Amino acid sequence: MTTLLEVSDVSVTFDGFRAINELSFAIGQPELRAVIGPNGAGKTTFMDIVTGKTRPDTGRVLWGERQVDLLRLSESQIARTGIGRKFQKPTVFEEQSVRENLAMALANRRGPLSVLTWKATSRDRARIDELAEETGLAERLDHRAGDLSHGQKQWLEIGMLLAQEPRLLLVDEPAAGMTPAEREHTTDLLKSAARSRAVMVIEHDMEFIRRLECRVTVLHEGAVLAEGSLDHVTRNQQVIDVYLGR
Repeated sequence: MTTLLEVSDVSVTFDGFRAINELSFAIGQPELRAVIGPNGAGKTTFMDIVTGKTRPDTGRVLWGERQVDLLRLSESQIARTGIGRKFQKPTVFEEQSVRENLAMALANRRGPLSVLTWKATSRDRARIDELAEETGLAERLDHRAGDLSHGQKQWLEIGMLLAQEPRLLLVDEPAAGMTPAEREHTTDLLKSAARSRAVMVIEHDMEFIRRLECRVTVLHEGAVLAEGSLDHVTRNQQVIDVYLGR
């Protein structure tokens, strides 16, 4: 497995508070990784740095085989390199059908302006059907996105990101607000996506993380506290003291 994203000695301070403290992290392709830690550990700021929303004070963020310096790129340029991000609250086009949402995501992969002139080919239609099947929305393709359950909207947004063929998918607390059955399907969906790309999941639900069966990185005070299997990190006394024991 080759390293896809490498973060080295990154620090960022907001109004005197050091949110990220000499953080180093690497993820390969394909790989599924869970990132956990107490509130204020720096998880969201870490994602903000990778996607270009926040600029660190020091450190390096290198991407891909050519070691592209992401800190030199804008948010939109970073997205075009193949980094997709899903926020905790799903953002789909509520008035459009599931099919139309997936079609817009496919069109957007070819560039923002192409959405206006894009016409679906038979290959595109087949890809939409494939994404709907993969996300568990095949029966809802012609339903209005606003009528989906919370969990189904999450799946649709993941499908829209997958339509853009990202090499790295960042997913923020996907299990929040889901039913047990929806959580189970979501773990299967993320594991499937990680067979061909890197997927990084921020989550608090330990049972959800256990089902992911992946390497876990624990953040605390903006740095990596522990890393390894879930069993390994949950036996770590420091992790118990700062996170699990609360």
